[in-house]
Amino acid sequence: MRSLPLPLALTARLSPVVVLAAAGWALSSGPATPAAEDTAAQKSGDESPSAPATAAVSKTYAAAPAPCGSLSSKTVKELVPDAKPAGKEIPSTDAKVRRTCSWNALQGFDYRWLDVSYEVTESDEAAEKSYKERVADKSGGGEVPGVGDAGYSVVNLTTEDKQQTREGVVLVRAANALVSITYSGSDFESNEAPATAEINKGAIKAAKEAAAALEDGQKG
Repeated sequence: MRSLPLPLALTARLSPVVVLAAAGWALSSGPATPAAEDTAAQKSGDESPSAPATAAVSKTYAAAPAPCGSLSSKTVKELVPDAKPAGKEIPSTDAKVRRTCSWNALQGFDYRWLDVSYEVTESDEAAEKSYKERVADKSGGGEVPGVGDAGYSVVNLTTEDKQQTREGVVLVRAANALVSITYSGSDFESNEAPATAEINKGAIKAAKEAAAALEDGQKG
């Protein structure tokens, strides 16, 4: 079997460096107004213990779940043959905000790469804004029905050193969380890439499973 060098783009992916921007926010409130002691005491007695919560942002998801447990071993084996089912989590600057797991393997001449990423924002509105910006940045795809509050899928083909790589990206918004899937493949013997339908179907399958894992984790 001949030894085949990986294209530069794929070689880089084997040692990914993820630069993560942790979402930050601040909650502020106006200064309290001084009052007489008896008035203050009466107000203290009248206030509901849950009153301060009304000023905070209600979040469905407080932290990103463990991404390497988001897909079943069966799905990993189907999408990334010969990859270890456990996957490899990429170090994050803030694991509560964003976590990513990767699976990649070369079976014969067929290479597959799969990323599952969770990102938790401060509100549904922030997640929706980010979702729309990312969808606009990856034009040419289409909606994915039946997953989260909104889903979008796009597949692109690139060629480097005569080697084709087809990459599918699926983005899902669920309340204040975002689920991102990247699934790509190449054939180093033919220098061609898997069919669009194969990559798109695999990316959507992973996205639906990862979104379900997010919801199940929140219920638990």
